[in-house]
Amino acid sequence: MASLQQLKVGEEESGGDQAVRETGRGKSRARAPSGRRKVTYGFHLVEGRMPHGMEDRHVAEFRQLDGGNEVGLFAVFDGHSGADVATYLREHLFDNILNEPDLDFWTDPMEAIRRAYHRTDRKVLKMNGDGDGSGEGNGKSKTGRRRRGGSTAVTAILINGETLLVANVGDSRAVLRDAGGAARQLSVDHEPLRERAAIESRGGFVTEIHGDVPRVDAQLAMSRAFGDGSIKEHISSDPDVCVEDVGEGAELVVVASDGLWKVMSNQEAVDEAGREDGGDARVAALRLVDEAVRRGSKDDISCIVVRLH
Repeated sequence: MASLQQLKVGEEESGGDQAVRETGRGKSRARAPSGRRKVTYGFHLVEGRMPHGMEDRHVAEFRQLDGGNEVGLFAVFDGHSGADVATYLREHLFDNILNEPDLDFWTDPMEAIRRAYHRTDRKVLKMNGDGDGSGEGNGKSKTGRRRRGGSTAVTAILINGETLLVANVGDSRAVLRDAGGAARQLSVDHEPLRERAAIESRGGFVTEIHGDVPRVDAQLAMSRAFGDGSIKEHISSDPDVCVEDVGEGAELVVVASDGLWKVMSNQEAVDEAGREDGGDARVAALRLVDEAVRRGSKDDISCIVVRLH
C-alpha cells in the first residue's frame, strides 16, 4: 500500500475564509528498478464560496497488484447538484476499470477504461432512479422527482511509474509538465459549443445567454458527464482517453477541478507546481489552490500534484 500522510480534515483556513476539506501526501512503495524515478503525490481540497456544500471528491493512492505491477490512481470528481455521483465514482470507478468483466485491463487498458466508464454511468443512472440505467428513462426517481445530479471525472492511472493513462468526461483537467517545462493538456474540455452538433443530433440544444456560460438544454455547462439523468439522452459519458510514456519525459502532472482552471492557465499551473521547494507535492498542491483562491475562484477546488523525481 502507499505511504500516505493524511492531514486533519476540518475548518483550517486556506487563502482567506475557504475551509480546507482534505490535504495530504503519499509516495510509491514499490522497489524501483535501476533508473526508474521515485513518484510522490500531494493533494489539497478546499470548499468554495458557493451556496452548497463541498461537491468535489478525489482519489490519490498507490496499489500493488498481482503480477508485481504497481498502479498509481489519481482522480478528481467535480459533482454538481449534489455530491452523490462524485462520491459513488470515488468509491467505485477505479475498481470497475481494473476489474472490467468483459475485458482484462492488461489486455487493452484504453478499451477497458472506456467500457468501465459506460458501465459505471449505467450504474449511476440506476442508482439515481433512471429505470434500468440505460439512460433512456425519464430522468426521475421512484418518487417522481427529476434527477439532475452528476459529476465530471478525470482519472489518471500511472503504471509502474512509466506509463500514464488519462481519461475524462467534463471539464476537470490533467496537465503534464514535460522535461523542458512546457505544459501539455492530457484531458479534453467537453464544452457544449464544441460538441453542439452531437448534442443537437440527439435532440438537445445549447443555450447562449449573456452573462452565463453555454449550457446543454439550459442546464449543464458541459457536454459529457456521469449522471444527469434528466438530460442523459442529449449528453455523453464517453471518455476521451490518452496514453503517455512518462518514464523520462515528464516532471509532474497536475490533476484538478475547474475551480483551479477557471483562473489559471495550464502553463501557470505547472510552473507554480514545479517551483523549487524541496519537491514536496503537497506543498505544490496547496500553493496552487491558494493562488486560485487569491485570484478570486469561488468554486470548490481539488488539486493533486504527482511528481516524477
